[in-house]
Amino acid sequence: MNVQITTRHCEVPSDILERTEQQVASLSKYSPRASLAEVVFTEEKLDKVIEVIVHIDGGEPIVARAQDLEYMNSLDKVVSRLGRMLRKQRERRTEHQGSPKRERAGQG
Repeated sequence: MNVQITTRHCEVPSDILERTEQQVASLSKYSPRASLAEVVFTEEKLDKVIEVIVHIDGGEPIVARAQDLEYMNSLDKVVSRLGRMLRKQRERRTEHQGSPKRERAGQG
């Protein structure tokens, strides 16, 4: 998964940017069709806000947003939210396929 990081009106330390790229890229294990993740860092008054948009091939993009006083806390929140959202989407997709038909003994 490709990760694009954008900072708007703020300065983000390089160690947080590296950790962001690693953690967001690791989300591809939940959705193998995820092709691109856009990460946007912004500051709103005292809060540090991170918004992540995960683009999925053949599907709607998934958007998660988190804010906290520190970028690390925001990053942890948004990654856990995205993980839950991607797992839930994967479960929904597999449930629609239905269960396999069982052969019944004695019919025929």
